[in-house]
Amino acid sequence: MNQQRNVVFYGAMSLDGYIARKNHSLDWLIGTEGEEESGYAEFYDTVDTLLMGRTTYEQIQVLSPEAFPYEGKTCYVFSRTTTGSDEHVTFVDEDAEVLVGRLKQQPGQRIWVVGGGALLRPLIQKQLIDEWIVQIAPVILGQGIPLFIPGEQENQLKLLDVRRFGQFAELHYERRSEIISKNQ
Repeated sequence: MNQQRNVVFYGAMSLDGYIARKNHSLDWLIGTEGEEESGYAEFYDTVDTLLMGRTTYEQIQVLSPEAFPYEGKTCYVFSRTTTGSDEHVTFVDEDAEVLVGRLKQQPGQRIWVVGGGALLRPLIQKQLIDEWIVQIAPVILGQGIPLFIPGEQENQLKLLDVRRFGQFAELHYERRSEIISKNQ
């Protein structure tokens, strides 16, 4: 039997659902109690492939100019303007759900979706996100870049775990495969 790889979103958001300020700043995460003990290293060891949008990739270059933080992992960056590859990533100009469908069939560990709504939206619509590990930060931003873009396909989830890291609450869900009637 062929075991498919899981696609997982792992990331932090504000209590009101934003993953960054409008200017892409993550300053609201820095220095929050629990930031350093987030379980990231444990999660990171379960991943061998990363998917991100070009804007996220550019922000990573700004935040980590001295070293690429995902060295040794296979990284794909979705971009309509940049092609080819560099020493760290391969740029792709295809629909996310097509690449993810192919990657899920290949042997390996988890596939991590890094970034936000624009990349997640088609994956949610096609029910390709298998796990959600979301850390809720103790801040209400009021505006910014949302994790979820309105109009998404409904996905039913099952709560697997709740953990606390200082002031962060981590919720771990898996996508439920059975269809649940909206009338129930």
